[in-house]
Amino acid sequence: MAAPYDAKGWVDLARQVEDLGYSTFTMPDHFNQQLAPVPALMTAAAATERLRIGALVFDNDYKHPVVLAKELATMDVLSDGRLELGIGAGWMASDYEASGIPYDPPGVRLDRFEEAVAVIKGILSEGPFSFAGRHYSITDYDGAPLPIQRPHPPLLIGGGGPRVLSIAAREANIVGINGTMTTGSIGPEALATMSYETVVDRIGVVRQAAGSRIDDIELNIRAFFVSVTEDAATAIDNMAAWVKVEPALIAESPFALVGTVSEITATLVRRREELGFSYVIVGPGEVESFAPVVAALTGT
Repeated sequence: MAAPYDAKGWVDLARQVEDLGYSTFTMPDHFNQQLAPVPALMTAAAATERLRIGALVFDNDYKHPVVLAKELATMDVLSDGRLELGIGAGWMASDYEASGIPYDPPGVRLDRFEEAVAVIKGILSEGPFSFAGRHYSITDYDGAPLPIQRPHPPLLIGGGGPRVLSIAAREANIVGINGTMTTGSIGPEALATMSYETVVDRIGVVRQAAGSRIDDIELNIRAFFVSVTEDAATAIDNMAAWVKVEPALIAESPFALVGTVSEITATLVRRREELGFSYVIVGPGEVESFAPVVAALTGT
């Protein structure tokens, strides 16, 4: 199921997500076939009462951090404090190619991103803010409105490389563990970095960089391979053939959730205990089928 483009379908989806017990409604920030995240997320917030909203994630290169910070603060105010602030350095090459935005090397994008995080945090704090960096220069900016959530909405940063994970460990409230997207697209190379062993290594990077603040960090993962089924073996074989990887990678990957409701529930509990994941995201196509798992885990 693709996310709907019409107003009624979008509102119905948001209300369904809330009614089924999910805590957060997220969407990506790309230039392909999707709604723009700021108005779409605010529409979802207006149609619901408890559902939190957030981009997974805003691409730093698409908006100046002063512009994004003002939009984020406004979203938090108008949603009564239900915003999660997800931001990343950008990775999807096709977005840059289609828009003409320069697709700088990863190091440059990360330099710019690290500065942007400091700018956004500063602007969302009280009082005038100044910043002098290589990419951004801010002078006595006293932004309004201020977000309801203080000192700022929960900051989510995800990544697969050691540098972005280290930035996330130092700066974020929620750290997402991703595959490696240096090629600018999702293919066999990226999928090969989604193994159990690779995820363990990346969590180790986060723990080392976070130091004493690790207990204040929530670990997040976006499950790309989800199937609630009585025949897990066939589902895994089909997924592996589709993405051209070995079935064992899918079967063992923390990015996969395949099996019956009870099996997936047990898997999530085990991964929470072994790896620390307490924030798991599934796609719009799994909202209904995955709801019994959400119900089984609610309050645990």
